Amino acid sequence: MGELIILRHGETEWSRARRHTGRTDLPLTERGEEQARSLKPVVGGRAFVRVLSSPAERARRTAELAGLTVDAVDPDLWEWDYGGYEGISSAEIREDRPGFYLWDDGVVPGDADHPGESVETVGSRVDAVLSRVRPLLDEGDVALVAHGHVLRVLTARWLGLEPKAGRLFALDTGTLSTLGTEHDRPVITAWNVPPSRG
Repeated sequence: MGELIILRHGETEWSRARRHTGRTDLPLTERGEEQARSLKPVVGGRAFVRVLSSPAERARRTAELAGLTVDAVDPDLWEWDYGGYEGISSAEIREDRPGFYLWDDGVVPGDADHPGESVETVGSRVDAVLSRVRPLLDEGDVALVAHGHVLRVLTARWLGLEPKAGRLFALDTGTLSTLGTEHDRPVITAWNVPPSRG
């Protein structure tokens, strides 16, 4: 059985500032492009049966710079829609909502472009992704290029955990993680591996 290779896109201005970046499509910073290029030696030796990307340019550009050819853009790989918290950091939110924690408190509705969604809705989206890619793993490795929170929820669901368990899996920009099996049970085989410096 193949592995599910998950790449979080490289750094953007908002990820560097720790601002919630859901549906706002920001480009990679220079460092983000370097991170993406540094992933090439790690993924370059693998033959993927399928490469899926979030529709966001930052994810598609990361795939390109890492040397991957995206077979399909999957809207279910969009980042969590943060609603009224789009572009705002948790520290700023806590000024009005002391103790705010995204995984417990969720988001508030935003405008028409950012209506917001619950962690359970994100869980349903990644369940759909997993149902499509699991059969492909019989043929080999599959790569997903997307965002921090959606990939954390996807990992929780891969392991059979509730979507909120994504809180347990910190994930930096420009990193590679792998999900596989051991004795036919889902496991994490590598997590949050930084780009190669070589």
